[in-house]
Amino acid sequence: MTTAAQTSELVTREVARRRTFAIISHPDAGKTTLTEKTLLYAGAIELAGAVRGKKAQRHAVSDWMDIERERGISITSAALEFELSGRLVTLLDTPGHRDFSEDTYRTLLAVDSVVMVIDAAKGIESQTRKLFEVARQRHLPMLTFVNKLDLPARDPLELLDEIERVLGVAAVPMNWPIGTGDRFRGVYDLQQDTVSLYERAGGARPAPVEMTSADDPALIALVGEARRSELLEAVQLLGAAGTRFDRAAYLAGRQTAVFFGSALSNFGLEPFLAALVDLAPPPQPRESEGGWVDPASVDFSGFIFKIQANMNPRHRDRVAFLRVCSGVLTKDMLVTNARLDTPVRLSRPSRFFGRDRETVETAYPGDVVGLVNPGRFAIGDTLYAGPRVRFPRIPHFPAEFFGALRLRDVKFKQFDEGIRQLEEEGLMQVVFPIYGKREPILGVVGALQFDIVEARMKNEYGVVCQVDKLPHTSARWIGEGAPTSLKLPQGVLETVDRDERRVLLFQSDWELQYTQRENPRLELLAVA
Repeated sequence: MTTAAQTSELVTREVARRRTFAIISHPDAGKTTLTEKTLLYAGAIELAGAVRGKKAQRHAVSDWMDIERERGISITSAALEFELSGRLVTLLDTPGHRDFSEDTYRTLLAVDSVVMVIDAAKGIESQTRKLFEVARQRHLPMLTFVNKLDLPARDPLELLDEIERVLGVAAVPMNWPIGTGDRFRGVYDLQQDTVSLYERAGGARPAPVEMTSADDPALIALVGEARRSELLEAVQLLGAAGTRFDRAAYLAGRQTAVFFGSALSNFGLEPFLAALVDLAPPPQPRESEGGWVDPASVDFSGFIFKIQANMNPRHRDRVAFLRVCSGVLTKDMLVTNARLDTPVRLSRPSRFFGRDRETVETAYPGDVVGLVNPGRFAIGDTLYAGPRVRFPRIPHFPAEFFGALRLRDVKFKQFDEGIRQLEEEGLMQVVFPIYGKREPILGVVGALQFDIVEARMKNEYGVVCQVDKLPHTSARWIGEGAPTSLKLPQGVLETVDRDERRVLLFQSDWELQYTQRENPRLELLAVA
């Protein structure tokens, strides 16, 4: 067998055992808790401690920033890699807060499937709907975990109907809850006709599970004849009128497999995790400018979907997160950056578990590795070895909030370095006024990002600064060939970005429409 054939066989085998997915949800639906419990059941951690847990408990593995720990929210995507039932799983934990939707969007470009977490009492919420639409655009297969069944919850049939009605996707229950709230006792497996009964033993360790059947007298003793009859009626109804699971429809994103449980109490996690490794697809082909790229190809390719500064504050490092799409990445290999058309040596590729990292010798399609970034990588860059490959660029969300960042001490060098690195991460867009003092103006998708900028500038760069919010609500880049002199309303702010491209900031739609009307030769672009 030739070396190329051996490599192809190796890559094919490694692709088949990989699962790369993200979890999406509305804030407080239980995404971070489900992440922790997935790691617990995979044996990746010994004791789960949710962010909102007791003070003595540790914080979520995926929430590694100081401000994430202080506020109890995820504000940055984290990469977590672990073994689960013989599969190598990469979980990209995403921010749940709507103000960080751009980071979530980039992350969803790097996965092959998603898990949607829904609060059993609240159903489909606004952020869930927005993130689902992003997943739908990419035709990502989706598993749904209806969470918090150990608390007062809505009727399961009502929740299934809402998923179908609001999201427009067929919802197929894979199991069924036995009771809700303080009477939640377990789940009925609709595929295997078995019952999993749970003990309330706390959520720090896996919950004891007892497998039985619907005819077991122990089930009647536990839940009562009336509740058992309700369960059997629901099962018969679903069998007669419910949609049956179709793997092809799931893989095409037209159908979602639904599981019920409680991540906090560890109820219903086993069947959900079993389905995750069984149903979720391995790495899939990726569209590039030259056609589809097969993950089993022997030629390496991948793209940068995230950049993070100061994961190791001692070294002021910058890490570029690369999704491997095809071939084999090896330590010290020489690749080409398609944007710069220049060679780059990948000297220390690393795997991550939250903030912890280790250098790896090889990585395969589906893997996410961190690369030391001395300023040569940008979000959306394609790296390849062999025939030229370039994956589609990653677009920016238009900023909706603007503020002037003002230095409150004399650390000018650290101030400039911090702004540049946080901008490189994609945390904010930065422009500078053409007239007056050249203070940086930040554009962000959500106002909470201003607080994050202030906190990170202080904690990571030792710089005290303040964001003074501006009344502007949108930015437009000026296209090529525009006249130098423009007729603008008084409230429009003229700025330039780092590449000296002209950018107009508007306070209202009226200002934007007036500018377009009075300057007919002017082309205004929402994205640079």
